[in-house]
Amino acid sequence: MTKRFFIETFGCQMNELDSEKIAGNLIHGGMTPAPDALQADVIIFNTCAVREKAVQKVYARLGEIKGRKAKKNMVVGVVGCMAQLENEKILKKAPFVNVLAGPQKGNVMCELIDRTLTTHATAIELRKDENPEPLETPYVFRENSWRANVTISEGCNCRCAFCVVPFTRGRERSRESESIIREVKELSTRGFVEIVLLGQTVNSYCDPRSKEITFTRLLRELSQLKGIERIRFASPHPNNLDDDLLKAMVECPQICNQIHMPLQSGSTRILQKMRRGYTREQYLEKIGKIHMAARPIAISTDIIVGFPGETERDFQDTLTLLDEVQYDYAFSFKYSARPNTEALAFQDDVPQEEKGTRLRVLQEHQRLIQYNKNSAYLDQEMEILVNDRAKSRYTLSGRTTNNKVVNFDGPESLLGRIVSVKITGFSANSLKGVWLQKEQAP
Repeated sequence: MTKRFFIETFGCQMNELDSEKIAGNLIHGGMTPAPDALQADVIIFNTCAVREKAVQKVYARLGEIKGRKAKKNMVVGVVGCMAQLENEKILKKAPFVNVLAGPQKGNVMCELIDRTLTTHATAIELRKDENPEPLETPYVFRENSWRANVTISEGCNCRCAFCVVPFTRGRERSRESESIIREVKELSTRGFVEIVLLGQTVNSYCDPRSKEITFTRLLRELSQLKGIERIRFASPHPNNLDDDLLKAMVECPQICNQIHMPLQSGSTRILQKMRRGYTREQYLEKIGKIHMAARPIAISTDIIVGFPGETERDFQDTLTLLDEVQYDYAFSFKYSARPNTEALAFQDDVPQEEKGTRLRVLQEHQRLIQYNKNSAYLDQEMEILVNDRAKSRYTLSGRTTNNKVVNFDGPESLLGRIVSVKITGFSANSLKGVWLQKEQAP
């Protein structure tokens, strides 16, 4: 009987792509996707380890299926960054786990499942070497038919004091540009109109065969491909933002006018302790160049509150930086100590209650900024890529080229198309609009 699998993904866009690669491998091996975990013979948790909260969610899910696992002959796998970082702990807390694999093991997932079924022992496959370039596989089960994630680099050479990525995904490796371009061309022939280039520090990309092919040059070459309407990338590092990249974003309309600029803290003292490699002033200088670009570019960020040693004054420095930058949106989190990191040795001296207070204050501060920025879009006509059914009273949802979410009413036949919408309302997190119907629904 054909086995059915279910994959639950935690974490970032790179994890989402890894799950699509795992699914492609399992389907190629003869399995079929299950609609939910209850109907699956194989359950894979593709995990994140960047924050403690994500790790605790996985342990909670393992606890939920423990009883069902004891009654049913099914395979349970824990893969990804958490598996790489906490493999022994996972097996101690959940000895019923059958497959344990680090990131980028999607191409051997069928083999691991077959191994555990044959040997009745846990099949383990963790990172043992530094591959010369990110592992790619021809078997990718794309969840979306018009928007595709594409890996261009893997791993990270930075040693930020709070980050586990170098320990889970290894040192930075870049794919050959020829391989990337070939994949994007193939995606365009299949009708994909938007691609998202992925890497831990995506803008430090450099072709391993030709140092002349930088991230910016790769963007320019991809923007010439027929059928690709939008190109996004995540996540760049502020230290690698240069004038050439901004020039390309201005000159190539296919490159979306939105950039993620992880801040982490507005205090130079804390930034230095975090080993971020820039000061508040240097970061703001980069932001100033983005603001001065001939094409308006939306800016998003990541912020950690309550890092060891963060004082009230340091926190206020972060709030005032929000006012200076005027981010279009921000992802903010309470600091949590992670294994193997330098910060693990620091005294975690900001009380949890204070971390929670600072997080609420920061999020409310940023929410007001977003509300005011979104109000400026009222009555504007915008082009959006319709990418989902709306999670509101509207029927459809899409994104502008600068990554604003727009909800509106329209037929499902618009999914995957770029349409014109007039903005009629707004909130801090999204815009509301009316489809102008310049394009007739098919």
